[in-house]
Amino acid sequence: MVKYFLGQSVLRSSWDQVFAAFWQRYPNPYSKHVLTEDIVHREVTPDQKLLSRRLLTKTNRMPRWAERLFPANVAHSVYILEDSIVDPQNQTMTTFTWNINHARLMVVEERCVYCVNSDNSGWTEIRREAWVSSSLFGVSRAVQEFGLARFKSNVTKTMKGFEYILAKLQGTEWVFQASSEASLLLFAAGEAPSRTLVETAKEAKEKAKETALAATEKAKDLANKAATKQQQQLV
Repeated sequence: MVKYFLGQSVLRSSWDQVFAAFWQRYPNPYSKHVLTEDIVHREVTPDQKLLSRRLLTKTNRMPRWAERLFPANVAHSVYILEDSIVDPQNQTMTTFTWNINHARLMVVEERCVYCVNSDNSGWTEIRREAWVSSSLFGVSRAVQEFGLARFKSNVTKTMKGFEYILAKLQGTEWVFQASSEASLLLFAAGEAPSRTLVETAKEAKEKAKETALAATEKAKDLANKAATKQQQQLV
């Protein structure tokens, strides 16, 4: 059995604003559980789509009854892989996330689609799906119920964090921290960036190499195994 979640949210900001805020939403007061974020791959495809893979580390306190099932030295941090596809021409962004450790206890897979709201072109709609599963014999149902409840709580925090960053960016007249994201945003808005997309992608790749070195070897191995499994499921 798998617990399924389907939800829809609306941010009262344009798609290009949400797109820019997406890359800058950490840290914020509602995401203290997010410890690190690293770009491990990024490229601009021939059809002008931005593909990214990020590795995030989050704290994940287990319920007390679950802590008794695992050794005391088991890490409480969770490694999350996030794949994203940005289509600036059609103004859509699709993200896929899943945890790559503690998978025996619980796996949470999420798919989000960000697009222009059909009722108001100045707003952004988010369609969110999630699948919560567990392979623990005898207690899988309880684990899934706990995971679903936590996921719903985290969605609320995610939306509050998004709104906080959007308000902050709008108050600073869209002064971006990363030039690569800024150039891609200009491209999405149909304006001419100061550098070509090839140059932007090259810089992003160099940055990706540097940040990838900072990730632990264990996380890299887990990421590769999880990526292979995810690709097989999508085929």
